[in-house]
Amino acid sequence: MPELPDVVDLLLELAAIPSPPGAEREVADRVTDYLRTLDLDVAEDECGAEIGSTIGNLHTRLPPRDADGGVPIFFCAHLDTVPPEGPLEPVVEDGVVTNRAPTIVGADNKAAVAVMLEGVRRLVEEGRPHAGVELLFTPREEVGLEGAKAFDVDALAAKTGFVYDYEGEIGTIVRSAPYSFAVDAVFRGRSAHAGINPEEGRSAVYAASRAIADLRLGRVDDETTANIGTISGGSARNVVPDRCMVVGEARSRDERKLGEIVQEMLDSFAFAASLAGCEVDVEVQEKYRGYRLGPEDPAFRLAGRALHAAGYEPQTIDGGGAADANVFNNRGLSCANLTHGVHSFHSPDERVAVADLEAMVGVTLELVEAARTP
Repeated sequence: MPELPDVVDLLLELAAIPSPPGAEREVADRVTDYLRTLDLDVAEDECGAEIGSTIGNLHTRLPPRDADGGVPIFFCAHLDTVPPEGPLEPVVEDGVVTNRAPTIVGADNKAAVAVMLEGVRRLVEEGRPHAGVELLFTPREEVGLEGAKAFDVDALAAKTGFVYDYEGEIGTIVRSAPYSFAVDAVFRGRSAHAGINPEEGRSAVYAASRAIADLRLGRVDDETTANIGTISGGSARNVVPDRCMVVGEARSRDERKLGEIVQEMLDSFAFAASLAGCEVDVEVQEKYRGYRLGPEDPAFRLAGRALHAAGYEPQTIDGGGAADANVFNNRGLSCANLTHGVHSFHSPDERVAVADLEAMVGVTLELVEAARTP
């Protein structure tokens, strides 16, 4: 078997370490050790206890080297993955990194972690000039961008950055990403024996199902989606259920449309509860805010230049998912999210080609070079 590129070996090592949201310590320690072998200082903030993680955000900085009028940049990736539903046995088969077991390989987002680490290793060991480069690795991204939200962006010298956290072929810039609200409802009715005196009961499950039937779910329009993710309630098959919990969300790249769809959900819950003689308590929580990059945004311009230099014709898409880039753009930084050759996020078919891992190291180095050049 031919020798694998360093970036592939690193991904295989990182992907074999379980790191569901909140339990990222082992992979964080490996990343820290790797950076320290490059004589880089790693700072870890204290947000872990606040957000329910075993780690804080990891941050390291390379001071400028032989820079002349460029701008410093940062790269960000998250260390958590969605929880695996089987053993993590990453392998390379036919030039593709996948998992031998039927679960995720963790390339979301460990492919980005490996690429960024390899890119920085080459900057250090080859003495490449740059205008200043920082790395940030966050916890609990998969459950609401919580690490990035807790990070003090004033700790970054760079105000322009890049996240690799969208699936698809290399060469695409995510131009915009949605706003999102979580919508959780608890319907409360009255229990009764389902066979002897059902008339005395008030079914919370019926109220919830009536409400859900009236909702606009799935792709509402080209900017907006809504979903009910879980429904739980009741105690036994012969008891009229007095409680039912519904967990949902809505997203839109248009903040006005998002407000409208959330209000529809609230109205539907209230109306269905009243018809069934039940009560309903609803909690609405903003999960993250959206953004839109323009052609003159620094990260957008640099991404286009770097992709051209790496041999790709830049494309743009309007995204339906969030990433740490949402947080940074809403805190006054310019941050572009790029596709990076990973396919089928969050599924047993998740995979990334060896060639694409090597190519993204090249894109990373071209971003550094583009930022170095005035």
